[in-house]
Amino acid sequence: MRILFFGDIVGEVGRKAVLTNLEKLVKKYQIDFVIANGENATHGKGLIERHYLELIDGGVDCITLGNHYMSKDQILDYIDDATALVRPLNLSKRIGGEGSVLFDVHGVQIRVTNILGEAFMQEEVSSPYYSLKQLIESLENEDSIHIVDYHAEVTSEKIAFSYAFDGVVSAVIGTHTHVQTNDAKILENGTGFICDVGMCGDANGVLGFEKHSVMNKTLFGNKSKFEIDVNGQQMINAVVLDIDESTKKCREIFPIKVFGEKKHG
Repeated sequence: MRILFFGDIVGEVGRKAVLTNLEKLVKKYQIDFVIANGENATHGKGLIERHYLELIDGGVDCITLGNHYMSKDQILDYIDDATALVRPLNLSKRIGGEGSVLFDVHGVQIRVTNILGEAFMQEEVSSPYYSLKQLIESLENEDSIHIVDYHAEVTSEKIAFSYAFDGVVSAVIGTHTHVQTNDAKILENGTGFICDVGMCGDANGVLGFEKHSVMNKTLFGNKSKFEIDVNGQQMINAVVLDIDESTKKCREIFPIKVFGEKKHG
């Protein structure tokens, strides 16, 4: 079973990057199932229903969220009907929807779980470790490939978490920091891991946002908002996972990076 996991989609340029390249990536890598983190897909924060449907209709099979899950409160209107949307499992606040969803892919069961980390995050969450442990214990008789999107800030937290579930889940895929890390590997007991997949968005921005709007606020103290350059150069960061359907262990994991044509003027 080959799974393609896109890093955080940032705004319109990120959505276009994914939708423009999805079909050829699926063909090139013989992908069976596509996951994307969509918590930044609407103007850089949150996910409205129209953009959720745009991605699903464009070929994404599952969309995960993160700390910006409530940045667009419209999500409350559609989350219970969005069967391909996975919000963080360990939220203290109940917003509906599911934190772990089981998909049937040609007779193979794939579970996708979304977890929020704790360090430097403002959201109120239950323990990431015990939340996933409790979920797994409740699925004692389930024979599924299990992909965990661990949405967290700190690399050490992500690494420690991956070791805690090595051999228990098929892969722990880090999201949130928008910068693809150079540590994709298979752990000793067969769990695929990367600290962060990276992001899909403006290649020449800052974490997918238009660079001058970020510089104005971060460096010069102006109270400007982060903007999205819809004409920015498209970039995709993703990983490909090859999972053994019988053992549910990861056989291969490798990152990919795709750049669109650079625009001038």
